[in-house]
Amino acid sequence: MIPAAPLTMQPRRWQQAWREAVREPRELLALLGLGEVALGVSDAAAAQFPLRVPRSFVARMRHGDPHDPLLRQVLPLDAELRPVPGFGLDAVGDGAAKAGHGVIHKYEGRALLVTTGSCAVHCRYCFRRHFPYAEETAAANGWREAIAAVRADPSIEEVLLSGGDPLSLATAKLVELTDALRAIPHVRRLRIHTRLPIVLPERVDAELCDWLASLPWPVALVVHANHANEFDADVDTAMRALRDTGAVLMNQAVLLRGVNDDVDALAALGERGFAAGVLPYYLHQLDRVAGAAHFEVDDATALALHAALVARQSGYLVPRLVREVAGDASKRPMTGHGDGRITPSVA
Repeated sequence: MIPAAPLTMQPRRWQQAWREAVREPRELLALLGLGEVALGVSDAAAAQFPLRVPRSFVARMRHGDPHDPLLRQVLPLDAELRPVPGFGLDAVGDGAAKAGHGVIHKYEGRALLVTTGSCAVHCRYCFRRHFPYAEETAAANGWREAIAAVRADPSIEEVLLSGGDPLSLATAKLVELTDALRAIPHVRRLRIHTRLPIVLPERVDAELCDWLASLPWPVALVVHANHANEFDADVDTAMRALRDTGAVLMNQAVLLRGVNDDVDALAALGERGFAAGVLPYYLHQLDRVAGAAHFEVDDATALALHAALVARQSGYLVPRLVREVAGDASKRPMTGHGDGRITPSVA
């Protein structure tokens, strides 16, 4: 009798798409019919912070357009290597707010778990691009230290899953975490911050949705899109499936020079997201992380753009314009004083 061949575990559709992501800048440019000379593409920047972008996201970029707003978010450029005063490795004070292995506790009643360092896309403006993920992920040791930190602090009513991207973890790993959280009576809400349903909508599969629907808490799922072109039919389908689990969907964006720094782009983002069932949440002023200075929009321009958006759109389509400041008790909403000053308030 011929012995049966051992079964091999086939990757899920989203995992296969992840593995097939574009990782070479020149391949990305070739797919878009672009040369590299005028763009300032940097091998050194790519070596420091590697390119990764799913092919379905590349397909949403405009062929032949070197200024495409989706391309600009992921392409490594020489500008990233220029030191700029005021831009550092830990722009938002994550290190000072550490409360356990992979646990960040900045704000009253909320604790953030850095679940993993993995992302399906590497955004060049990422505020955690220099984060020491090898040393600080909550998933290490079966979540034990992270769970212990949450359990030990009864003031924590809301747990935030962040990263990296929490949905880059296998669903079974997420189940392991939430099963442990169920045993903590003071946890009352779960928030998930993720870019995967936007850049890799294949991730929203039946197993993931079953897990979300089974959770005992109200769930806020915050996706991240910066431009209306990031939405397509596949993303719409993913958003619909996520809404059907009972999760509340919101979008946070970052104000980025050359991507969405005009009122038409911001209005289109809010309208397109809402058409997919996603409410605007935050519009962040850029976190001043080293390597991202070329994306910065000055405060006066940011305030003027936001004021124009308020005048143009229904209130529910206007995100709050905020900045995160290390050591503050909340995000700082930006308000117009005529001189660009910002005012702290509870967020």
